[in-house]
Amino acid sequence: MSLPPLFLKKNADRRLRAGHLWIYSNEVNVDKSPLRQFEAGQQVTVFGHDEKPLGSAYVNAASLICARLFTREPDVLLDRGLIAHRMNIALSVRQRLFTQPCYRLIYGESDGLPGLVVDRYDTICVVQLGTAGMERLKDDVIAALEKLLKPAAIVLRNDSSVRSMEDLTPYVEVVSGTLPPEPILVENSTRFRVPILDGQKTGWFYDHRLNRARLQSYVRGLRVLDLFSYVGGWGVQAAVAGASEVWCVDSSQHALDHIPLNAQLNGVADRVHTLQEDVFEALKNFKQNQDKFDVVILDPPAFIKRRKDQQAGEAAYRRINQLAMTLLKRDGLLVSASCSLHLPAETLLDLIRAMGRHVDRHVQLLEQGHQGPDHPIHPAIPETAYLKAFFCRVLPSL
Repeated sequence: MSLPPLFLKKNADRRLRAGHLWIYSNEVNVDKSPLRQFEAGQQVTVFGHDEKPLGSAYVNAASLICARLFTREPDVLLDRGLIAHRMNIALSVRQRLFTQPCYRLIYGESDGLPGLVVDRYDTICVVQLGTAGMERLKDDVIAALEKLLKPAAIVLRNDSSVRSMEDLTPYVEVVSGTLPPEPILVENSTRFRVPILDGQKTGWFYDHRLNRARLQSYVRGLRVLDLFSYVGGWGVQAAVAGASEVWCVDSSQHALDHIPLNAQLNGVADRVHTLQEDVFEALKNFKQNQDKFDVVILDPPAFIKRRKDQQAGEAAYRRINQLAMTLLKRDGLLVSASCSLHLPAETLLDLIRAMGRHVDRHVQLLEQGHQGPDHPIHPAIPETAYLKAFFCRVLPSL
């Protein structure tokens, strides 16, 4: 079987030949292969300007990233069999790395399935179809998961903002099995109830798993402030690791409502407290009240979602790190994280240094973390490497 051809302009194949998988709309030779001739999600064989095949992809003319390669072989269909094969490869490394069946099972391009995210919560799979190509393969994705894992339930959390860039409508649906009222995951020996249907993303953020494990050696007997706490991923684990007192701050009361339940689930309810308030306002109020903490954790949402947000976003990172440092005791720990793709790790570290100088503090970098191995980085796709976390000791100025 021959797939329809998609031809690229001269030199537009350089990034693909280097290993990248994305094709932008301005790289397509629309005279030879008009983008509008393809249905959203239709599969094609990609050819360079020299008409040599580069592989197979699916197309969406409505998106700036108009095609995504899924194999280097021409005329290969991404079908149920290939999806199941890629899922099996992805599963093998997760099973090798994690003792509990709680992890990101599929991380898009890095696992050879562009536009697909699957998070596993023991017997429950939560799926995000981020592209028209994957939306078109929905039934095959569900069937492959059912055969591979036989999950008790499969949930489609197709309400992320990335779908709008593919001209896809949002929806949330339980498509297989029955979802229990309080699904539970285990991370770093700590148990959590997960708001799968109405929480952020798929209900949880597995990417910080190793950083939250790293935190445990720093908190025993100490007072901890967990900012942008969501459902207590950092704060509850800090309490389980022996923190004497933990304050979790978030603007969402719905998220905070889960924290006492999660703390109780792990026997630390007496040491975990919540505060519903804008984090910047909360920091100013803590400072005004001269409240101090041994450890402050900053894990904000992405302040820089697009390149045009760069200046304002960096200003927000500077401000929040500065405020956090003023709440630390004389020998305190700042855990400063960012999920902003457009904020390089070296830039975050430099602004932490600068804000330390601004408040007359000396900063020591103790450890540096990034996303866990269930979010593998594709070496040719910088966009797959987004998470960074710095563990900084903050001391009086030398």
